[in-house]
Amino acid sequence: MKNIGYLFLLISCIAGNAYADKNLELVKSQAQSFRIDVVAEGLKNPWAMAFLPNNDLLVTERSGSLYLLRDGESQLTSVKGVPEVVARGQGGLLDIELHPDYQQPGSEWIYLTYSSPRQRGEPGRGANTAVMRAKLKDDVLVDQQRLFKALPNYRQTQHYGSRVVFDRDGYLYVTVGDRGGRDQVQQLDNFRGKIFRLWDDGSIPDDNPFVGNPRALDAIWSTGHRNPQGLALHPSTGELWSHEHGPRGGDELNVIGKGKNYGWPTITYGVNYSGSVITDETSRTGMEQPVTYWDPSIAPCGMAFVTGDRYPEWKGNVFIGSLKFQMVQRVELNGQKVVHQESLLNGIGRIRAIEQGLDGLIYIATEAPGRIIRLLPE
Repeated sequence: MKNIGYLFLLISCIAGNAYADKNLELVKSQAQSFRIDVVAEGLKNPWAMAFLPNNDLLVTERSGSLYLLRDGESQLTSVKGVPEVVARGQGGLLDIELHPDYQQPGSEWIYLTYSSPRQRGEPGRGANTAVMRAKLKDDVLVDQQRLFKALPNYRQTQHYGSRVVFDRDGYLYVTVGDRGGRDQVQQLDNFRGKIFRLWDDGSIPDDNPFVGNPRALDAIWSTGHRNPQGLALHPSTGELWSHEHGPRGGDELNVIGKGKNYGWPTITYGVNYSGSVITDETSRTGMEQPVTYWDPSIAPCGMAFVTGDRYPEWKGNVFIGSLKFQMVQRVELNGQKVVHQESLLNGIGRIRAIEQGLDGLIYIATEAPGRIIRLLPE
């Protein structure tokens, strides 16, 4: 598969920190001019964002803090009652998502993913990816319920995955990375390298692809993943899209389908960090090909489709954050085919999350510096 993103990554390396300290200056991209507006500062490792119906913004910090940024203000308010996390390596307090019927009485649930430490009676040592839900009352999380946890716990501190999203039918999808155990990903009897599908209360739908298979976990929706840290619904088709970290090279953008196998580590476009070969196969019958892949790796994290009319020239594009190159990769699509890419905001900071607010603006969470910015269309 042709890697059409390579040239744009090369340009981003040359660009360096061109936009690191610019605020409200006009930025001219290939398709849409905009200004950078700093909404909040003073964060360290913001990992995810979710907008409440009044446009207040919830922000997770990997260290284990949850903040509320009230609409129109710049002061962050600390939310109490967050779950205990193991904030080591890539672990901590991670994704956040609202119930799709949040404004309906009884459905005011906020969903959080995190690296949950071992609880009494659980197998293994260390931590693993968990999902809880709670309600927000007077800046405190109440009525907490843990809905899901990948087991056993592991001492390794990488590849939690940990993105969540609801689809149009109310199903909740949860990503879990391989947790450093890639040799077990292709087996269906464990949680490594899978995307799971649940009801909003954590129960398992009867029509999941492996329900009834005694050698598989009923909650599995897809398998063959390394570390998916991007998850979003296509605004027109409702398809579930995900991106994931490859090893050295081979970061992927995928359309996720029921029961499908995305190949890791049997097929990959990447190699080990040492440069040694993982496999000589990039394709195999019964395993999905990515929509596109990146080599060199961009280290993708966070993604959002652009909708509405605030950015007419970007409408329908998917925005993907890059940790490695500290930029946003703008991807133009024709159906499930990538037709063009552009690197934006080169040097802005390590990007963890991208969301489109209720005001139609694109919000971006960055590390180093830790802040929330938004893009104001010109």
